[in-house]
Amino acid sequence: MKDYTTFEEIEYDLKRLKLERQIAYEELKGIKGDIKEDLKPIHWMQTALKYVGKYGSYVLIKKIVK
Repeated sequence: MKDYTTFEEIEYDLKRLKLERQIAYEELKGIKGDIKEDLKPIHWMQTALKYVGKYGSYVLIKKIVK
């Protein structure tokens, strides 16, 4: 635990902690936006089409090789 000798030290730490809390809150808002974007159905469809394309390519190459 930190020992304070003046009120200025206390005020400085309180301001610093308040700013750290605000930064963390803004980071959380950014993460929330990213998650919201990732959960959109269009994003799912793009991902599914990408994997279907890869699987289709694999099946096509497999048939050609046989």
